[in-house]
Amino acid sequence: MSPSYLAQDPTLADFGRDPWWLVLGKIVFAFAFGLLATLLGVWFERRVVGYMQVRPGPNQVGPFGLLQTLADGLKMAFKEDILPKAADKVVYFFAPTISVICAVTALSVVPFGPMVSIFGHHTPLQVTDVPVAVLLLLACSSMGVYGIVLGGWASGSTYPLLGGLRSSAQMISYEVAMGLSIVAVFMTAGTMSTSGIVAAQGDGTELTIFGQTVPAPGWYAILLLPSFIIFFIATVGETNRAPFDLPEAESELVAGFMTEYSSLKFALFMLSEYVAMVTMSAVTTTLFLGGWRAPWPITIWEGANSGWWPMLWFFGKVIALVFVFVWLRGTLPRLRYDQFMRLGWKVLLPINLVWILVLSGLRSIEDWDTRGKVIAVGIPAGILLLATIFWPSRRPKPKPTTQEQVDNRPHGSFPLPPMDLQVPPSPRITRVVAEREPANIVAGSDSREV
Repeated sequence: MSPSYLAQDPTLADFGRDPWWLVLGKIVFAFAFGLLATLLGVWFERRVVGYMQVRPGPNQVGPFGLLQTLADGLKMAFKEDILPKAADKVVYFFAPTISVICAVTALSVVPFGPMVSIFGHHTPLQVTDVPVAVLLLLACSSMGVYGIVLGGWASGSTYPLLGGLRSSAQMISYEVAMGLSIVAVFMTAGTMSTSGIVAAQGDGTELTIFGQTVPAPGWYAILLLPSFIIFFIATVGETNRAPFDLPEAESELVAGFMTEYSSLKFALFMLSEYVAMVTMSAVTTTLFLGGWRAPWPITIWEGANSGWWPMLWFFGKVIALVFVFVWLRGTLPRLRYDQFMRLGWKVLLPINLVWILVLSGLRSIEDWDTRGKVIAVGIPAGILLLATIFWPSRRPKPKPTTQEQVDNRPHGSFPLPPMDLQVPPSPRITRVVAEREPANIVAGSDSREV
């Protein structure tokens, strides 16, 4: 078969024709990708954060510490599995598996590459695709929180329950912003199929800006810059990663929803977090970074998007996004809960709604190229969004002095200690000293007279 056929984008008609062994192989490959990416992701995070903090990181188990994650997994497997007496045994057992299953299932509709030939069968490098594949991704992201909420509730303890409730509120707050960001992708691509969205981001189109014909950037991260920024921020919040790791918040909740878990169940919760991080990186790559398509300098080579090469570009983009996740964790402190909610409801959601309205208005204009309209408005809007989020807030009022705080305290409030930090003498000691002073004076006068 010619390379031009191997380079073509798969369509919905190309799915459902593979033999059973090929479908099983794709499922195993997607599961292995999620598992191996998670194992290497834990090692990658430790090494990168260690480099940022000027320390070596894991370097004893295996070359460059590559087997450290495997050793940690074996260690957890042989630890004692403790079951709290007040726990709901059935829900307590299945809660971690729910989180892992939802995170892995999302990989089933992520395209890893174009049409390829496998043992004589021409098939897309994707497990399956449906007309509403992106809705399946949203459903998996939403269902994953059930594992955290049920795990916190089934533990029969207060702190895990608080961590689970925090996670449900966090999911609701940022799921809306994430969904609105994907609406912009629907409107631009004209389809909800993941393979169709990747095909819509292909190169080869041109646009006219100020009378000049230039190649049109195909990635929606450029065309829909505000949506891309909001989607990635919401992704960090959905995966409970720093600085949005409030459901765990070990400084406040003693590790949050997983406090009462141990052994393999604790390992499954940790696995689900990293699988979700890798999965959402793959989803972001598919929706906004061109999927398996090569970036611009590599597209000069005609065979860059044919054969098995696109898998390399896809994995490179996923690794780059995972690095951003790790970078955020090693750089930013954890937000307060009120700051986190304020960002989701008062900043991201209103800006996203306005951007969707602007995008709808631009698409309704018939005498102007759609890509040119989006580029002319989207890039400045994205820069304005970044400036709005990261612009320093107004200068806080100077903190009142201690004396001003004392003078302004309400009448009848609890008495304050002396401002000079000197503890007043005990009344008992004062009375004893007063009783002894006359005797000392008399004894002193007698001694002088003698």
